[in-house]
Amino acid sequence: MIGGAVARGSAILLAAGGAALLFASDTILPALLPSLPPGGAWLGQMLAAAWLGVAALTWNGRRAMLGGIYGRPVVATNATLFLVSALSLLRALVAGEAPTVLWFGAVPCALFAALYFWLMLRGPFARDLHSASAASPGTPPDRSRAV
Repeated sequence: MIGGAVARGSAILLAAGGAALLFASDTILPALLPSLPPGGAWLGQMLAAAWLGVAALTWNGRRAMLGGIYGRPVVATNATLFLVSALSLLRALVAGEAPTVLWFGAVPCALFAALYFWLMLRGPFARDLHSASAASPGTPPDRSRAV
């Protein structure tokens, strides 16, 4: 299922970023924000907690049908997180206030924002609907065309 692949990819990205900030925020944040005071590592750990929480939510919903009315909490949470992250990073990058290495964060965030908004506004991908209907063992056969 395409929605499941999107969920797995975004959960892995968020978990990796969350783990890095949780255990190395005192190293990562000063490299990205030189004006951050030395005691500001707790801010990175708070962001890590949020990313790890969303990663857990997304990972638990990866096998569910996502899109439209299906999996709305997972899709809306990820769409909002990735849209706000992408816009914030892009604003800082375009203004020259952030190091250029943050493009490696802005581009995946924008991609996942677009994918999750597609899922939310358009519904599940057609292949997901087909595989979900084929996988339902309790569905009675279609007898509308019986002669």
